[in-house]
Formats: sequence, structure tokens, C-alpha cells
Amino acid sequence: MMRALAIGGFLTALALFAVVEWMARREGSRIPTLGEVCAYVMRYEVGPVPVGRIGLFGFWWWLGWHFLAR
Repeated sequence: MMRALAIGGFLTALALFAVVEWMARREGSRIPTLGEVCAYVMRYEVGPVPVGRIGLFGFWWWLGWHFLAR
């Protein structure tokens, strides 16, 4: 039961990401695409430390750990 609920939640989140990306790619949309958001985060630095890149790497690591580790 809980597994089905978790899978349903992740599928809902994936569908919402797809809808937002579709809305962002419409003509004249002010919503940034996922690529634009990632580029903005990657540029964030605190002094010489690329905090945005480290955070994005950490996010992908966390995502892979939860979906691929078993």
C-alpha cells in the first residue's frame, strides 16, 4: 500500500514537471524552463566556492541514491 502511494506521488510530481515545462515552452511564456533554472542555479557562487554546482550535484546524487540503490 505504501509503496503504491510513493510511486503515485513520484508519478504525480513527474507529470507536474512535464506540465510546467510545457507551459514554459509556450510562445510568450514568462515561466522559465528547467534548463534555464538549472543554468541560474549553476551560476550561483559564494566567493570562489561554486555552491550552485555543489548543490545540484548533491541533488542528483540524492536522487540516484534513492532510485538506483537497492
